[in-house]
Amino acid sequence: MSDELAVQQVLARYSRAHDRRDGAAMGALFTPEARVTIFYNNNPDGKPELIGELVGREAIAQATTHLMKPHPPRGWSHNATDGLLIDIDGDRATVDAQFMVFTILGDAKPASGWPAGATGAMGTIRPIESGYYTQKLVRVEGQWLIESLQVRHNLPFAF
Repeated sequence: MSDELAVQQVLARYSRAHDRRDGAAMGALFTPEARVTIFYNNNPDGKPELIGELVGREAIAQATTHLMKPHPPRGWSHNATDGLLIDIDGDRATVDAQFMVFTILGDAKPASGWPAGATGAMGTIRPIESGYYTQKLVRVEGQWLIESLQVRHNLPFAF
């Protein structure tokens, strides 16, 4: 597998761990001393506002499991990334990506079944977050791990 594909897959695994609120899977993507910094990108003064910071693989894993809002029944989230800019220099890489997070809520199937004429997906999907991820990765024993992650939200964010 090429290095470019391998670092893309780290971002894909990050998105899936985020969606599942899977702290163990999330933590496995980071170095032990990794740092995540979270910013609000559109502060009126033009300077990104620091919202929060997580330091260390364990803190990142715990935040994924316990600080992220749990999904409601029939609910899910989908963290979609696009516009990847990848730079690889030996055992170091940077991935800069746009993201949008959607919340998904399936309708409850009525006890009597779906109404006559109902077709397709039943529920709602709406965007709830957008911004940019910048991942700095390092290759450790052949595996790409996130050394630092900067999350820059386009909307104000409570942390």
